[in-house]
Amino acid sequence: MAAFIVVTTEFLIVGLLPAMARDLSISISQAGLLVTLFAFTVMCFGPMLTAGLAHLERKRLFVIILLVFAGSNALAAVAPNLWVLGLARFLPALALPVFWGTASETATQLAGPERAGQAVSSVYLGISAAMLFGIPLGTLASEALGWRGAFWLLAAISLLIAMMLQFGMPAVRSPQRLRMGEQLRILRDPAFLANLALSVLVFTAMFTAYTYLADTLEKAAGVPKAQVGWWLMGFGAVGLAGNFLGGRWVDRHPLGVTALFCVLLAVGMAASMALVNDRMGLSVALAVWGVANTALYPICQVRVMKAASKAKALAGTLNVSAANAGIGLGAVVGGLAVAAWGPSSAGYVAAALALVAALGAGVVRWGHPSERLEG
Repeated sequence: MAAFIVVTTEFLIVGLLPAMARDLSISISQAGLLVTLFAFTVMCFGPMLTAGLAHLERKRLFVIILLVFAGSNALAAVAPNLWVLGLARFLPALALPVFWGTASETATQLAGPERAGQAVSSVYLGISAAMLFGIPLGTLASEALGWRGAFWLLAAISLLIAMMLQFGMPAVRSPQRLRMGEQLRILRDPAFLANLALSVLVFTAMFTAYTYLADTLEKAAGVPKAQVGWWLMGFGAVGLAGNFLGGRWVDRHPLGVTALFCVLLAVGMAASMALVNDRMGLSVALAVWGVANTALYPICQVRVMKAASKAKALAGTLNVSAANAGIGLGAVVGGLAVAAWGPSSAGYVAAALALVAALGAGVVRWGHPSERLEG
């Protein structure tokens, strides 16, 4: 449930970009920079914050994180301009990587290493739930309450889940504290660094198109503004299958499964742009895109954690930082494509990047044939 609100807070803005741009009198590309700000904050601060806080008792840590999200969403709801809204995005971006690094490690600790993929995918159901309910319903709520009302709703739910964690979650023993130098040794491993770079590329491909999906549906596909949220909900619904498949398959062949779903991602994104005027064809293409998109979240997280011999929490957070570097780059690349060639162009650029990522997975497998990465 905490994962649900964390992901909804990060990505709800994707569905709100058109409304926010209109209300604040800025371009859609400028509004998209809020996605980049959030992502680059995670990238820059996440590893050090996680390394410094990973020793804390997890229940207490998660409650504090949810309170940060509650306050930040409330600040976004009253933001008078882009600068205050930027601050409201900066604060939760500091807490998000700490959550994902420690939540993934805690799930693995509880389930055992042989079921790491399934355990992490269970936590990552929060992503699927956010795409199925949180982001689309937030988009629909913004139609009824305004985009500020959507952030107020997020603030209230964040506070509620913080209370539920406080009163319903048992205390979880944190791992033995490692010195910073010991944790950072994983950065000397070429295979680990190669997997981090692959995550950057994968997420750049994903978010070059996904950041502007609501705008593409509205302007290129001609979907009425009031119906965009329902289309996003359908996109998230098929993602449940992707989360399940990614979690089941990643334990045995992390790099091979990464390549497979990158190819599916490319096919889904390119087909969505090509079939933008065919509602039935667009629906099928979006389904392929949604399955691949959601599958790659737990796949990348488990793949990078498996590549680390120690400091799993830091490894998980480094992957989150790498992913957010890709998210930020994707928002920039997609924004440039939309500004230059129109709303459909981001999907084609993203598809090309996804194919490059699939090739990259093969290169990493060839260059680092480690049992730890494939088995």
